[in-house]
Amino acid sequence: MGKQRTLLHTAGLTNGLPGWLMPAFFILWLCSSCTAQLPLKVSYNDSALRYRGRCKIVDSAVYLSWPGTSVEVNFEGTDISVSLKDEKGDNYYYAIVDGEAPVTIRPDTVRKTYTIASNLHSGSHHAQLYKLTESRTGRTAFYSFTMNPGATLLPPNKPDKKIEFYGNSITVGYSVDDTVGDSNAPRYTNNYYSYAAITARHYKADYTCIAKSGIGLMLSWFPIIMPEMYDRLDEEDSINKWNFSWHMPNVVVINLGQNDSWLVTKKGHPQFKARFGVYPPDEKYIIQAYKNFFKEIRLKYPSAAIICALGSMDATKPGSPWPGYIEKAVASLHDDNMHTCFFPYNNTNKHPKRKEQMAMADQLIQFIDKHVSW
Repeated sequence: MGKQRTLLHTAGLTNGLPGWLMPAFFILWLCSSCTAQLPLKVSYNDSALRYRGRCKIVDSAVYLSWPGTSVEVNFEGTDISVSLKDEKGDNYYYAIVDGEAPVTIRPDTVRKTYTIASNLHSGSHHAQLYKLTESRTGRTAFYSFTMNPGATLLPPNKPDKKIEFYGNSITVGYSVDDTVGDSNAPRYTNNYYSYAAITARHYKADYTCIAKSGIGLMLSWFPIIMPEMYDRLDEEDSINKWNFSWHMPNVVVINLGQNDSWLVTKKGHPQFKARFGVYPPDEKYIIQAYKNFFKEIRLKYPSAAIICALGSMDATKPGSPWPGYIEKAVASLHDDNMHTCFFPYNNTNKHPKRKEQMAMADQLIQFIDKHVSW
C-alpha cells in the first residue's frame, strides 16, 4: 500500500508534462529509486587509515619504502581489496585480516587491485598491509582500500606504546626465510619475523624500523652510513627530512656495528679508502662514533629509553671488542635511561633465521621488562 501511494504521488508530479516526456520521466525515477550501492573506497588520505613507520605522500598515493612500514584499517564488511603499484616489482607484502594467516602480495609495476579477503563474517574487522622487504627493492604506491557495498569504517587503533629501531640487515630481517643458504633475493627478506617486529607485536606497540642491509655506523658497503640516513623521510631522498616530533617513541633500539666490524679490516675496499684513507679507526675513534650517534638520538628523543644493542652475528662472538666499545660509549654519556643489550653470537656464517630472530626478541622483551617502564 505504501508503494502504491508513492507511485500515485509521483504520477501526480507529471501533470502538465508533454506526453512524449512521460516514459523518460518514469525511467529516470525507477533508476534513481533502485540504484545499487557502490563499493566503499578508502583513499590513501582518509583519516580512518593508520600508517606505521615513515611514509611519504607522492601525488595521489602514499609511498611505502622502509621495512616494516604498514597501513591499517578497521571496518565492518565482508570483502576488502587494496590498490597498489610497485617501483620495481621486487617488493613483498603481507596482507593480514584479523590476525589470521597472511596473504602474500608481490605488487606489479602497473597499478592493480589485489583481493585481501572475501566472504568475511558480519561484524568488525582489522586489515593490515605490511611491507616485508627493504628500501633497496624500491617503493610501493598505496592508493586505497576498497570494501563491499554497505561496508562502514571504524575508528583506527591508537597504541599506547611506541618503539623505534635503527639497524642493519639483522633488523631488516634479511634472508630470514632462506632456510638453506643466505640469499639476498627479496623473497627471503621478511621484516615481519625480525626480532624488531616480533618485539613490537608483543607489546602491541606502534612500530618504526629504520634499517638497511649493509649499513654501518662509520662504514658501510656503500657510500651512506646511518648517521647520514637516520633522519630521512625516505631512504633515497636526502632533501626531505623526517620531523621527529611527529612520532615520539617510548623505547629506541639501536643495533649497529656488524658491518663496521667487517669493513674496518678491509683496507682495499672503496668505502674504507673513502672514509679512512690508509689507516683503520682506532678504539678511541670507534667509541666516539658510537657516542656521537647515541647523543643524536637522545637529542631527538629526550624521554625515551635507549637500548644500545649488538648481535647476533660475529660482532658479538667471544673475544670481540665491539660490545666493549658500545659499553664505554654508553658509560661516558652518564645517561640513566640508556642501556646496553648484546645478543649472543649465533655461531653460523648466516643471518639469523626465524627461530634465531625469535630468540633475540625473547631476550629483548625480557630486557625491556626489566629496565623500562612504559
